[in-house]
Amino acid sequence: MRFANIQRIFYLSFIFTITFITTTLACTGMQLKATDGSYVNGRTVEFGLNLELGGVIVPRNYSCKGTLPDGTTGMTYQTKYAAVGGGMFGSTDIADGINEKGLAIGAFYFPDYAVYATMTPTNKNRALSPTEFSNWVLTQFASVDEVKQGIQAVVIAPTTPKGWPVLPPFHYVVYDKTGKSIVIEPINGQLKVWDNPIGVFTNSPTFDWHVTNLTNYINLSPINVANATLGNFKLQAFGSGSGLHGIPGDFTPPSRFVRATFFSTAAIPTDNAEQAVFRTFHLLNLFDIPYGAVLSVNGNQEIPESTLATTVKDTQNLKYYFRTFDDQNIKMVNLNIFDLNAKTIKTFSMQGNQTVQDISKSAV
Repeated sequence: MRFANIQRIFYLSFIFTITFITTTLACTGMQLKATDGSYVNGRTVEFGLNLELGGVIVPRNYSCKGTLPDGTTGMTYQTKYAAVGGGMFGSTDIADGINEKGLAIGAFYFPDYAVYATMTPTNKNRALSPTEFSNWVLTQFASVDEVKQGIQAVVIAPTTPKGWPVLPPFHYVVYDKTGKSIVIEPINGQLKVWDNPIGVFTNSPTFDWHVTNLTNYINLSPINVANATLGNFKLQAFGSGSGLHGIPGDFTPPSRFVRATFFSTAAIPTDNAEQAVFRTFHLLNLFDIPYGAVLSVNGNQEIPESTLATTVKDTQNLKYYFRTFDDQNIKMVNLNIFDLNAKTIKTFSMQGNQTVQDISKSAV
């Protein structure tokens, strides 16, 4: 009986791992600027499995360490800046968050392209796992320019983080409170840094490919196309939106990148950061994957991919906003109210169930 149970556990673990490999993280990120000069950035988190998202607040001067593939210690460091954000599978490493200086980072899936560094005796003391890397950036730097100058001090090790059944292939987008943004991609063991003037980010292929691909959609415009005459025959538009004819509507990374670029750059600016936060949530609604619309097939099993969470970071007021698949009510954590010199990490739940406000009694 005991052997049968062990076999069953092994079989379920194997199926889970295969399922995980065949499922993709289809995240979409963007940035908006308000008329008062403040910036906010947001992203969706899509997956076919529960990532066990949880909130984390990391204080200043907290001791952290990297993990090598064999489980031994890689790089060790002290956090310079406090940060708030979300981790996965119970980890306190922030994969998506913002620090006290308004620097924000997000880890996005980068399948078939991410190649981490090969570990050697000379680089293992500056090695971090893929999730430890995002936490390090967030707690060490105050601006995008600082990240660009200091990024080569570390390497990303091919270490499977705690809770992950396989090594996650990540690339990263970084923003700061001035609106600057960069993309960091592990290519052939090296960290490639791209400037990101449009503030948009998705998944594979490489960032430069996505930017080049935008040229295919240079005709897109928010302005409706005028009526036309062909010879003596008059053509009249059926309705509004003709300037967007041809915009890709599927959920592949290239198509989402095009849509996110157009919708974020065409968005009419709000007055301030708080309004921009809610505008970003509205825009990211356009990237919600309807449950059942995207399926990964594993044998006879069809695994639906869905939008597990949407997060928005206010780089001016240091607020981390989020909502989840099961609870569409927007929640917020304000980094300013915490003791940033605390000795321990704080955590908060990102889970919840949808509630509905009954306003029946307000009728007059």
